[in-house]
Amino acid sequence: MKIGYISAFEAINTTIEINDTNPMDTKAAILDVLQKEGKPMSAGQIADASGIDRKEVDKAMKALKEEERIVSPKRCYWEPKQ
Repeated sequence: MKIGYISAFEAINTTIEINDTNPMDTKAAILDVLQKEGKPMSAGQIADASGIDRKEVDKAMKALKEEERIVSPKRCYWEPKQ
């Protein structure tokens, strides 16, 4: 049986790669989910449908709101701007 070891540096780099999410990819994924569903969705529903962490969804949605790419037809629900 062979046991493999990795250095602390390799472990840190692996963690960074896993946690380093590109905000542009996240925003595109959120818009894609909203367009595919075709109905207003909450941040939690978007996180569940996309598999993206809820905190990342919240950050990306804040940016999308500032860019005026999503609108809220009712409280806490979002859809792509037409």
